[in-house]
Amino acid sequence: MWAEAALHQTTDSDPGEQLDTINTIWVLLAAFLVFFMNAGFGMLEAGFCRYKNAANILTKNLLVFSIATLAFWVLGFALMMGDSFLDVIGGLKGLFLLNEQGFSEYKTKITIPLKAAFFFQLVFAGTAATIVSGAVAERIKLKAFLWFSFFLVALSYPITGHWVWAPNGWLKQLGFLDFAGSTVVHAVGGMAALVGAWLLGPRKYLRKEDDKMVSRYKDDGIRVAIRPHNLSMATLGCFILWLGWFGFNGGSLLEADPEQISHILLTTNIAAATAGLTAAFTTSRLERFKNKPELSMIINGVLGGLVSITASSAYVKLSAAAFIGMVAGWLVVFLVGYFNKLKIDDPVGAISVHLGCGIWGTLAVVLSNKDNLPCKQINAPLCNNNGLALIERSQQFGIQVLGLFVVLLFTLAFSWFTWSRLKALIGIRVSDDDELKGLDRQLHGVDAYHGFEKK
Repeated sequence: MWAEAALHQTTDSDPGEQLDTINTIWVLLAAFLVFFMNAGFGMLEAGFCRYKNAANILTKNLLVFSIATLAFWVLGFALMMGDSFLDVIGGLKGLFLLNEQGFSEYKTKITIPLKAAFFFQLVFAGTAATIVSGAVAERIKLKAFLWFSFFLVALSYPITGHWVWAPNGWLKQLGFLDFAGSTVVHAVGGMAALVGAWLLGPRKYLRKEDDKMVSRYKDDGIRVAIRPHNLSMATLGCFILWLGWFGFNGGSLLEADPEQISHILLTTNIAAATAGLTAAFTTSRLERFKNKPELSMIINGVLGGLVSITASSAYVKLSAAAFIGMVAGWLVVFLVGYFNKLKIDDPVGAISVHLGCGIWGTLAVVLSNKDNLPCKQINAPLCNNNGLALIERSQQFGIQVLGLFVVLLFTLAFSWFTWSRLKALIGIRVSDDDELKGLDRQLHGVDAYHGFEKK
């Protein structure tokens, strides 16, 4: 009804103003879908972890978006989309959104109000921080996680985001393509998660022989299984995320173009579907999964397909989207096993899904169809008209590799420094006793399943 009222208000105005209103409504609706992805992440992470830590995980997911909101409002948005300084960082005129003149370059590129654009970019920034939550689950101190999330959204994420998405960002000018955030959001969140999980160390279990808490990764290479407590909840989370991704990718167009939005939604859905099917097929052929389609891997396969198509959902043909999803479904299964061999404990598979598939999705941009590229707005090799498709794709691939390298290197260095400082100052891991008894009771004094008894 509010959309209809808004349209009635512009009936007597020129068509351009009406179109701007429609664009704004679409972008805000897409932002609402992306915001709802927080519920999906919460259900997914809580379901994948043990019942004794469910309330802790949901607490983190509630608080991380609150932290992200303040960090992005105070500083992050100004650094990300403020008028560029040396093409590497935004200015400080836009702190607290007090001065819209500090976003003069950005405002020339959008047809929606600046505050609407801020809200849309905010839900993306919150997603990057939420990705970290799953990888460090069941052993991270709440205070340490919230501090890291604040610094990530206030400083690191906006700087690399400026390089890629700001009108004068140096990677954007170079021709680096990342339509909706395979690199900017997912690979960045995945790298921050990887560093955090590595510094935290793996989860522990109580060894009955000597009554000691020890790593779940034994010296002989055997891994003690820690199973999800509620795959029904995790599956619900997957469906919520799948739904939210239509806003994630569709809204990134920042305008309500029916043809382009329809194409984006189709490529997004096809990639997710083929990735889930590929993960199911792959696990059913592996002995370590007892030659059966494994639900947790299918869930992460779907999410891996969604992450992978995020960079190119507006650019590739439907057949290319299917191929991108197929590779992602296999890649997730491989990477989960690979990180376990490295003894990097990721309870939900966030590193494999977001970092691994974020990298693949960024490189897969070279499969783009030139007819779908906004060549009037970008300076990418794929937009050249010399007729030498192989050379154009090779040049684009080189730019994609360079962009990935510098963004991930910066995020790695920032995350290492921040996690290390937090570890030295306040500690980042809970005590063995807290980990054994469960963070719900030890840190929050509640049970996620009050009144239920485990048999």
